[in-house]
Amino acid sequence: MSAPARRLPARLLPLALAPALLGGCYLLESARGQLELNRARVPIAQLVAAPSTPAPLRARLELVGRLRDFASHELGLPDNQSYRSYADIGRPFVVWNVFAAPEFSVAPKTWCFPVAGCVAYRGYFREARARDFALGLELKGFDVAVDGVPAYSTLGHFADPVLSTMIGWDETELAGLLFHELAHQRLYVAGDTAFNEAFASVVEEEGVRRWLAAAGRPAELAGFEAREGRFARVVALLAAGRERLRRLYAEPLPAAAMRERKVAELEAIRAEFRAAGPALAGYARLFGADLNNATLASVGAYQDCAPGFRAELAAAGGDLVRFYAAVRALAKRPVAERHARLCAATVTGR
Repeated sequence: MSAPARRLPARLLPLALAPALLGGCYLLESARGQLELNRARVPIAQLVAAPSTPAPLRARLELVGRLRDFASHELGLPDNQSYRSYADIGRPFVVWNVFAAPEFSVAPKTWCFPVAGCVAYRGYFREARARDFALGLELKGFDVAVDGVPAYSTLGHFADPVLSTMIGWDETELAGLLFHELAHQRLYVAGDTAFNEAFASVVEEEGVRRWLAAAGRPAELAGFEAREGRFARVVALLAAGRERLRRLYAEPLPAAAMRERKVAELEAIRAEFRAAGPALAGYARLFGADLNNATLASVGAYQDCAPGFRAELAAAGGDLVRFYAAVRALAKRPVAERHARLCAATVTGR
């Protein structure tokens, strides 16, 4: 099966909470979108058993079943009905997320909701609605970014299905996405996007490593580690550029001069990417003409605290049970305290 078109490599695609959990003025549309997904679900076991199921799809769904069991039995992730059904939704993404940041800030704009707390994006089931909302923010002077989302989590409130938007991905991407989304069900702190996404990302990374190691596939594990290395280089380039912009925005410059310096700094980030050579070519679209504060803020929201979580996992000796307990204890601490421990290198906005 061919993979669906996507804007960025999987490791930089945003994952999201279901818009239905966010509520707000678009609650009705979100509820309608969630209902459509629920109606489209078919149990994976039923599809695997059906003679009419195409062989390539059956093979992928059987893989999902093995990954799902591994997640619960070997990674300590929730053993529930999430990702035990499949939904063909007939579009490349399930949700489109809108990220925004002020013209002269690398801090993401946030929206606050009753269930999810404050999050650094708004999600829409229809791309046109997402782009209309983004246009309204642009007219108010914000930098914006709109990204398609291949999967999302309802935090266990619904039995989330595997979607056609991700079923064609390669095995490690599919595994990582399932582990990431189930990690959100394992632990979620309302209002702390950086904490939640970094935690899920580290569980994702470790889960893929263990999956490939358990299968006795050292060559694929080495390939995964190489890909993670390239990803780390991209994140470092963006973080360094974001920090330079943060310092720039703190300077007392007139708006016109600030805009000129901002354009130059964004071009410097692109130049650094080009200088990195063909090894990072898979990330070229991220460094395109639409690179802006919102793009930088969205990547930071998902990656800034990941090194701290990796350190916690190492301190637990790689024991996931101990790791989860330590992270849960940190989640109970004041946000400033847990960020000081986990996100020391976080680039914060003005």
